[in-house]
Amino acid sequence: MEHDQLGRSCKEIELTVKLLLIEDERELSESIVEYLHDEGYRCEAAFDAREGLEKVMTHDYDCVLLDLTLPGGDGLAVLEQIKSEGRMDGVIIISARDSLDDKVAGLRLGADDYLPKPFHLPELSARIHALIRRRNFHTDNKIVFQELTVEISSQHTFVHDTRINLTRKEYGLLLFFLSNQGKAISKDAIAEHLTGGVANVVDNNQGLVYAHISNLKKKLSEAGSGDYIKTIHCFGYRWSA
Repeated sequence: MEHDQLGRSCKEIELTVKLLLIEDERELSESIVEYLHDEGYRCEAAFDAREGLEKVMTHDYDCVLLDLTLPGGDGLAVLEQIKSEGRMDGVIIISARDSLDDKVAGLRLGADDYLPKPFHLPELSARIHALIRRRNFHTDNKIVFQELTVEISSQHTFVHDTRINLTRKEYGLLLFFLSNQGKAISKDAIAEHLTGGVANVVDNNQGLVYAHISNLKKKLSEAGSGDYIKTIHCFGYRWSA
């Protein structure tokens, strides 16, 4: 019952999510906005740094999708201005600038995620969904899925009434799966999540993903949890009952 209520409440949240896309490539912007509308999001667009910053400062958004190379200013400067004003909008950087320095700079300035171009639109939607769910879970302070309970404030995880000890990355991976229940998640997306968006500079990404998922599955199983992490051959994984 609690799982069903969680699913319904998250769908209602998704339908009221307001997004801002700051992207100067018109064709790409139109395709992203159209796709996100079809996914149930309310999405506005801005095409340069000035317009984007103006919209952020005058409206409230759940998530800002921010390109870094923009007419009229650099996206990192826009991000810095957003955070210096104390805005609470979530920010996902989407950029063809895929250098480690840009990723580190963006995350240090307060971006919640960094998705390098080119990307698949379903992956962008999954990142948005995960961000919104994380923010909502922090408000609710507890995630319940079947016999599994995650307490956000303490970062404690329980199977039935037994607490299990997860590493920081295992805990983050568990939240990532719970935030994308039923969705196929690629190994690359999981590697990006585990490394904070710098998977391209980490050797043996596949081994990294497999090791963390194996450890998480083992700890959950030993505590009496069901096997909810399903392997999708040649692609990735899905969290599903």
